[in-house]
Amino acid sequence: MEEPILYSLENGVARIMLNRPAVFNSLNRDLALGLQRALRESRDNAAVRAIYLSGEGRAFSAGQDLNEVTGENRIPMTTILSEHYNPLILLIREIEKPIVCGVNGVAAGAGANIALACDITVAKESASFIQAFSKIGLIPDSGGTFFLPRIIGMQRAAALMMLGEKVGARDAEAMGMIYKVFPDEQFAVESWKIAAHLAQMPTLGLGLTKRALNLSMKNNLMEQLAMEEQLQMQAGQSEDYREGVAAFLEKRAPLFKGK
Repeated sequence: MEEPILYSLENGVARIMLNRPAVFNSLNRDLALGLQRALRESRDNAAVRAIYLSGEGRAFSAGQDLNEVTGENRIPMTTILSEHYNPLILLIREIEKPIVCGVNGVAAGAGANIALACDITVAKESASFIQAFSKIGLIPDSGGTFFLPRIIGMQRAAALMMLGEKVGARDAEAMGMIYKVFPDEQFAVESWKIAAHLAQMPTLGLGLTKRALNLSMKNNLMEQLAMEEQLQMQAGQSEDYREGVAAFLEKRAPLFKGK
């Protein structure tokens, strides 16, 4: 039996690959819990400076494996949400390291919303996104109703969720759903380059930036300004800040350590 998650560490980047290509990386318990473990390992390993998440085969993820929610041995929906998806989305947002999602094919249902929860999401030109929940009488989960309206606006989010329309990668880029699209033949190299570049940046500061972005979802302006001041003081005491200033003054490339 193949491992549902492939994990490796390359030059400061944890590469996490969904590995159920025969079923378009549909999410079952083994894959969801394996992804949680891989993310926790990446969080706890100081050698990991950035994370790259993608899928093996022709899809990123087709969403929930419906075989798991039907039949005699079906897993209750409450268990799937409380043990599989909700902890997974919280992990993605709480890990103070940049997470790049490379969408290599279709991203549907929970698969789409996992991709959108990441910090920087890029896609292969032939990839697509679909909020497939309405097609089987469900509502979007995995943080979809939280992230998508904030990314593309309430009207577009509601339409995509209610109509269940497929969105091509170029259209997703145009509406601001994702950061960038790469031609299929360049996708693997170019999407990895982003994660590799982030791993060489001042990742402590990037983690604090992620914390600030998370808090901006609930803070008012005064609270956000106060929080920025606090986090800026923390960043200003880091080795990376001292190295960045020294490198600027000495007209050389900085060597950041994420400390």
